[in-house]
Amino acid sequence: MKTILLRNISRLVTCNDADAVLQNVDLYAENGVIRAIGRNLPQTADEVIDAGDMLCYPGLVNTHHHLYQQFSRNLPKVQNMELFDWLKTLYEVWKNLDENVIRLSSLTGMGELMKHGCTTCFDHHYVFPGGSGDLIGAQFAAADMLGMRMHASRGSMDLSVKDGGLPPDSVVQTVDEIMADSMRLIETYHDASFGSMHQLALAPCSPFSVSAELLRQSAILARQYHVRLHTHLCETKDEENYMLQREGMRPLAFMQTLGWTGPDVWYAHGIHFNDAELKLLAKTGTGVCHCPISNMKLASGVARVPEMLRLGVPVGLGVDGSASNDGSSLMEELRTAYLLHRLTSSAEAPSGYDILKMATRGSARLLGRDDIGQLAVGKCCDLFLINSRRLELVGACYDPASVLATVGVRGPVDYTVVHGRVTVRNGRLTGIDEETIAAQAREACDRYLAAL
Repeated sequence: MKTILLRNISRLVTCNDADAVLQNVDLYAENGVIRAIGRNLPQTADEVIDAGDMLCYPGLVNTHHHLYQQFSRNLPKVQNMELFDWLKTLYEVWKNLDENVIRLSSLTGMGELMKHGCTTCFDHHYVFPGGSGDLIGAQFAAADMLGMRMHASRGSMDLSVKDGGLPPDSVVQTVDEIMADSMRLIETYHDASFGSMHQLALAPCSPFSVSAELLRQSAILARQYHVRLHTHLCETKDEENYMLQREGMRPLAFMQTLGWTGPDVWYAHGIHFNDAELKLLAKTGTGVCHCPISNMKLASGVARVPEMLRLGVPVGLGVDGSASNDGSSLMEELRTAYLLHRLTSSAEAPSGYDILKMATRGSARLLGRDDIGQLAVGKCCDLFLINSRRLELVGACYDPASVLATVGVRGPVDYTVVHGRVTVRNGRLTGIDEETIAAQAREACDRYLAAL
């Protein structure tokens, strides 16, 4: 039995049902599960952390990312493009993906996430060039090295440029090929048990790169296997106009005809939903992952998050692709989301604590999990610690529940713990040698981009 004990936590923000913030308490976990929270606990443990000056939070849950884009970020020629032109340009880079690029981009991207308090990552991978290897297996292996809780996806595209889509022929597949590989990956990797470290979702890329048949078959297969469904939706006005022209209906109406609403479905972005569509999302329990930095960089618009929260739409937070964000810090998304909605919604904007709950409880709900996203007895021991005595936090910690969103923390956290295992200690990853992996990743990135 592996045990961990956090002693005398200065402030513990639980994000539990009572929204409790506890002072000067201990937290004890066995085999990755919290067994006690209270003052002066009698237990001893294999790992004991003095948390006397620490702020403690549930691990952040990232519900939309594209880790493969880690090696195509900050490229000058795409910096001022909007989504469709941006995608068409970058597909010429992404068509050269291979297993080693996926392994190293996953290690560096998830490593950055973890150093900033993220303990669970959902990655939307949908680019599968022929002969590129076991890309999803490489992602799970990278997550295991780091100790991260990983939700991968079998993404897909079946409409290339010749079919009216955006990607080149070399990265699309037939519906039959996609369904066969989806079944293989679910049966190989998906674990629905409590505390699972590996789960899989089915995630066709977007309505403008996949056929109605692929969306329909993906929904049928996902429900046969009890896995979740995800895609991009209502990200831009260009997408809306494309769907109106091609299908004669708005994107959400099109998805609804194919079985893509319900509590097992969540969409990335969701910027351009109208009033009736927001009510439909709330009624059906269909979720939305908010990606504020990506939405701003690509000039896509501002998601109607205050209205979503007021209506009861399930909302989580995501980084989105490293190439549309240029970073992999969910912590940075917290403050950006808070400030964006203060600017655009004023008094109706979510509070700093609302944003934190979006990135913890809200994101966990999108992934269909109630074992993560809060700190309570019987839940997974996923958390991070920040020293409240940092110079940059002087005078800022009187409201620990909101400080991550209102003030922000720009450097690495002090500790990250996933399923009771310390994965970041003193701001450094424990599962890998950072300098060695960074050197390998730079070399692989240079080779990858040199092929252009």
